[in-house]
Amino acid sequence: MKTLTALFTASIISLTASIAHARDLGPDEALRLRDAGTIVSFEKLNATALTRHPGSTITETELEEEYGKYIYQIELRDSQGIDWDLELDAVSGQVLKDHQDS
Repeated sequence: MKTLTALFTASIISLTASIAHARDLGPDEALRLRDAGTIVSFEKLNATALTRHPGSTITETELEEEYGKYIYQIELRDSQGIDWDLELDAVSGQVLKDHQDS
């Protein structure tokens, strides 16, 4: 029983730690990071995403800090009505993920 309790406690601590590693950044903090040159401009990040899916419309964006990295998440809808989720490294502008939303 003690082993089961210990495993359960460890899994809860691990889950809590995982959740704590990603946080949404508010507009003020995002603009501060952009103005300081820490992250690429939002215009450039958006242009990178639109280059991957020409003719698409940006439906939502979000800047998060995950495990000490700034990740820019973009949701797009293309001309056929297909939704796409992209993640970009907000510091380098590199595309990390690009997949169709299911």
